[in-house]
Amino acid sequence: MAEHPDLEPAEALRRIAFLLERSRAGTYRVKAFRGAAATVRATDPEELRQRAEVGSLTDLPGIGSATEAVIREALAGEVPAYLKSLEDKAAGPLATGGEQVRAALRGDLHCHSDWSDGGSPIEEMVVTAMELGHDYLVLTDHSPRLKVANGLSVERLTKQLGVIDAVNEHLDGQFRLLKGIEVDILDDGELDQTPEMLGKLDVVVASVHSKLKMNAGPMTTRMVAAVSNPRVNVLGHCTGRLVEGERGTRDQSSFDAAAVFEACAAHDVAVEINSRPERRDPPDELLTLALEAGCLFSIDSDAHAPGQLDFLAYGCERAQRLGVPVERIVNTWEVDRLLAWARP
Repeated sequence: MAEHPDLEPAEALRRIAFLLERSRAGTYRVKAFRGAAATVRATDPEELRQRAEVGSLTDLPGIGSATEAVIREALAGEVPAYLKSLEDKAAGPLATGGEQVRAALRGDLHCHSDWSDGGSPIEEMVVTAMELGHDYLVLTDHSPRLKVANGLSVERLTKQLGVIDAVNEHLDGQFRLLKGIEVDILDDGELDQTPEMLGKLDVVVASVHSKLKMNAGPMTTRMVAAVSNPRVNVLGHCTGRLVEGERGTRDQSSFDAAAVFEACAAHDVAVEINSRPERRDPPDELLTLALEAGCLFSIDSDAHAPGQLDFLAYGCERAQRLGVPVERIVNTWEVDRLLAWARP
């Protein structure tokens, strides 16, 4: 990764936050740098310089000793030492292998903003996706029943769609933010959002978030019903497993994977290769089974913060290692083809 000798203080702080998120650092550290960046952006540049000269930067809200040092060094035209140390540690891709698949990806179909359980505004997710070379990003905040993740009601989702329109108008064709949702698959296979609202979206990712220990028979029926719904485009993190991380580990759900993947193939639903390191879902053996069933795939970051958008490298490594053809990965498609596939 390149150094940034002419970086403004806010951009230096923002870059540090990105690298911390990318390396899965603690949330409190990330918030400190993103909060400081917001303070710097809201402060007149001349006031910022004057405070740096007299040593009163820490009187500003959210500026501590570490962020003060970054601001001082950036104002002096230097690469902040903390940023340089993070850049040095972050040299090279997150995963070894998968470079051909990663180069083919045009976008990401699964990410979250601070409208649900993500950590950053929609605009920050968009800017970071553009910096990573994406052509498009699908915003997929959670549906209403997932209250722990601040899921979006009809009213809040309607407001969000208006924000997305405004973002796209501002971008003027440089990039597309697509309207989406990660909708809960309910116990009976129905979807946790009204058909009318789902019909207004570009891409629908459907995932199981509750009763993950349901018996295999009912779970299979539940998942097959969901992917048979013409509004579903992607089956998200299909086993629900957790293999590491702060939330601990969780066994994968039990279901007839052959039957579920057969239904995905029959209904043109992509199986998500979830790139989050703690998920790595589906496991290799199920990913191979989906491949043999003729399924399409979507390699997604499931990012809850801007730096996590780079997690795609992990999913790309798995896809390339297991022989997933690039042409069957829907987010290698250009946006018009993707939308023609996704809309019933």
